[in-house]
Amino acid sequence: MEVKKTKFKDLLVFNSKNFFDKRGLFRELVIQKMVKEKLIFTVVSKSKKNVLRGLHMQKKNEQGKYISVIKGKILDVVVDCRKKSSTFGKHFKIILSEKNCKSIFIPRGFIHGFLGLENENIVIYGCTNYRDKNSEIGIKWNDKDLNINWNIKNPILSKKDSKNLNFKDINF
Repeated sequence: MEVKKTKFKDLLVFNSKNFFDKRGLFRELVIQKMVKEKLIFTVVSKSKKNVLRGLHMQKKNEQGKYISVIKGKILDVVVDCRKKSSTFGKHFKIILSEKNCKSIFIPRGFIHGFLGLENENIVIYGCTNYRDKNSEIGIKWNDKDLNINWNIKNPILSKKDSKNLNFKDINF
């Protein structure tokens, strides 16, 4: 497994590979010593094509997240919300898929979302902290200040995500 740094402090991209044989495939998802944070809470989501989940984070009890796709393909997007960071308010996009075997570690202080690009997309999240429903916040996927090009005009959103706030209206 290879780790690549990004221009965002502590935001890492992991390149793995699938090992195929007549039984199927095998892939290493995460090696703890490479992440340097303990992943204590793991969840899975399944999304259809054009489902956009996000942008989400917890203001208190922040979570670092290790994201990997076990089936399908997603456009994964993060925004740096660390006030003192030189990349505050900037975003990073990457395609994660079962075929390209890429994963991403998102440090605490980033807001996260993704768009399902195939008919069925199964995403696994390893988190550094438990879910804290009372400190969850969301930013609009099409926030004008963030200017993220998702390459979609009308994604499928949850009711909760359709009520997300503007980036400038949140006090980080």
